[in-house]
Amino acid sequence: MPLSSHVLHSTPLDARSLLNMGVTEDFRRTFFRTTAKDNVMFILLWHVLHLILRVIYLAQEVLHAIQSYLITNGFVTTYQDLNLERVRYLAIVIDSDEARQISEVIQLLEWLSAIGVKKVCLYDREGVLKRSQGVIMERFSSAYLSNEDSKIDPILSKTQLKIEFEFVSISDGKEAVAKAANVLYNKYYLDGDTEKPFFTEADLSEALENLEPDPDLLLIYGPARCHLGFPAWRIRYTEIVHMGQLKHKKYGLILKAIHKYTKVKQNYGS
Repeated sequence: MPLSSHVLHSTPLDARSLLNMGVTEDFRRTFFRTTAKDNVMFILLWHVLHLILRVIYLAQEVLHAIQSYLITNGFVTTYQDLNLERVRYLAIVIDSDEARQISEVIQLLEWLSAIGVKKVCLYDREGVLKRSQGVIMERFSSAYLSNEDSKIDPILSKTQLKIEFEFVSISDGKEAVAKAANVLYNKYYLDGDTEKPFFTEADLSEALENLEPDPDLLLIYGPARCHLGFPAWRIRYTEIVHMGQLKHKKYGLILKAIHKYTKVKQNYGS
């Protein structure tokens, strides 16, 4: 008997494999039975579903715009009183494609400065913001906005532009792990007579904690609802809020996100 035939007959099929084969076969039969009329119906249903989703997202954008307008212009006073002592360090995660819109990024940072945020971590995966930090820092080098700038954005009238920045990309996470490993090496391995320890997750976390602070609140701007590679060990106790695309940013929604965070009761387990 040939080897391939022997292997084929000696290998039993489990129930999951048989089920997958049955589902695949049923799908193939259904696919080959479809006619041109069926294909037209499928395409029509797809377009109808796509239209419904577009209408839902459009309605959501309109509601957000109205809510932001009411908050910004003082019609809703609930979000005006902010306890910024609880937001000592704010992180902004931006999709790298959107981070190239530097004017939008600067306007966002001006809003945060107007709100009273003192320290901001700026992150994008590809390091676009790190390469643009000269432009950003130049904008915030003066103590106050000029009158001409105040006319452009009423929110920033007589606002002091003093804010501390940290620029982070995906490469910084790798460097932080290397630094943490070096800390552990210097602590436990330089002395040749010392018994070599067995490192745990707690040891590595302790080494990482000494390098960079954890943000209190993280705002994500971009199409994806994820942290886009922001160092995971820095957001263990961080509140994460998806804010939509950067070009659709709204001042009132930033106030709402910060206010909501300051009102949340946080319990830290042991």
